[in-house]
Amino acid sequence: MNTSVNEYNYRFKLTDYALFDRNRERKVAIYGRVSTEHEAQLSALENQLQWYDNQVKYHPNWSVCERYIDEGITGTQAKKRPAFLRMIEDARNGKFDLIVTREVCRFARNVVDTLVVTRELKGIGVEVFFIDDNIWTMDGDGELRLSLMATLAQEESRKTSERVKAGQKISRDNGVLYGNGNILGYDRVGDTYIINEEQAETVRIIFDLYLQGYGSMRIAKMLTEQKRKTASGIVKWNVSNIMRAIKNATYTGMKCYNKSRSNNFLEQKRINNLDMSTYEYVEGDFPAIVSQEVWDKAQKIRESRMKPSVVSTTKTTHSKRDSKDIWVNKLRCSCGSSFRKDKWHTKLDGKISYGYQCYNQINNGNKKKREALGLDTEGYCDIKMITDWKLDFMAKELLEHLWQDRKASVIIAVDLIKRYYKDERLSENQHDAVSIKAKIDKAQTRLTNLIAMRADGELSKEEYQTMRKPIDAEIQQLQERLNQAPNDEQPKSGLELDGIISTLNTLIDFS
Repeated sequence: MNTSVNEYNYRFKLTDYALFDRNRERKVAIYGRVSTEHEAQLSALENQLQWYDNQVKYHPNWSVCERYIDEGITGTQAKKRPAFLRMIEDARNGKFDLIVTREVCRFARNVVDTLVVTRELKGIGVEVFFIDDNIWTMDGDGELRLSLMATLAQEESRKTSERVKAGQKISRDNGVLYGNGNILGYDRVGDTYIINEEQAETVRIIFDLYLQGYGSMRIAKMLTEQKRKTASGIVKWNVSNIMRAIKNATYTGMKCYNKSRSNNFLEQKRINNLDMSTYEYVEGDFPAIVSQEVWDKAQKIRESRMKPSVVSTTKTTHSKRDSKDIWVNKLRCSCGSSFRKDKWHTKLDGKISYGYQCYNQINNGNKKKREALGLDTEGYCDIKMITDWKLDFMAKELLEHLWQDRKASVIIAVDLIKRYYKDERLSENQHDAVSIKAKIDKAQTRLTNLIAMRADGELSKEEYQTMRKPIDAEIQQLQERLNQAPNDEQPKSGLELDGIISTLNTLIDFS
């Protein structure tokens, strides 16, 4: 009998027959999903709930525990539907034994999700009823019919995705303006842009400074000092919004497409297109803020700064580097930012002392500096730069306080090493002995098979004696070699306890 059914019977005190009796009292969960304007009539939220209430009236043995509704969410991925996930968790906790939903495409449009979830539910005794499709997952052919309907629902999602892509292609060809219009230098009016003169001046300053050779971080600091506002209307500049402006071809009066795409119709995850050579440009009906010549020069500077200093045949990636410095990896500021290691000062003996400073301060300035400039100070960091020797000292004091009986820990560690260490290394002589013994075992096996063949009458006495002589000779020769081989009674140990103890004692010495 199925273990999951037993578990279900134990929970609800039912017999196997009662498990499939649909007229018994059922604890019911209603699941609905409303995703698009296309469902504005019968499938709209209010209408859909009323439709479910009417269905419940036809089943007096149904007792509705809860309604789970996902609004404005696609059905291609279960993990993106919070109400759906909450319902499955409640099912695992035995809150109900029947899920009622209108049709398979309401439940899921992904074949894998549909089958995996319904199988899990079936395993814990929870049935799913698809009303329009008349599918009960506990039926003998329930999974087969469900698979067919889920496949059709998934295929419909694929076709919808293709139609959307075709529509987007036509929109691009017609120069339709995408986005919400929150772009520095422009205000969106209807289906076009008009220049915001104050912001446009900021854009021109960015390009002018960039062409003069200033880096993005320096430009961000200069704009902050000048109290220039971003597209969001705040004085908060960083490397990211500076480079976003430098790379934006919209400032030349062009509409740019193909900056991102959906990975597939099931996951629908947006992926940024990092290859600017594949962008599609269409001339816009709005004025440019910078000339094409200026924009091209800025792109050449940007590309030159990205090029590696040495010739390499491997692909160059620009990502966060892993630091070998322990404090860079471990330190986090109270503002949530990480720290950067910088030169503190050089001592008289020429040795360099290093310090660590909050990245928030490096990028945006500290509170004191922003206050002097008359800028907003809320949310900005005022933690001072700290030198490395202070961090080392604090760590030493903390470890000494928390780990007082360090020598006892070394004794325990060494005892565990001695107890569980297994040296698998063999000496050369031991390897030879093992090899000879293996050959003797093989010869003995051949001899045993030969004796069995003689006993079964497959070999005559003469044939048996003829075939046995070379095997006996081989075994005798191998046995003599084994007897003559040097015998290492004690294996060579790779465990150097003195060295291990010395190393551990050095590590626990914080003086």
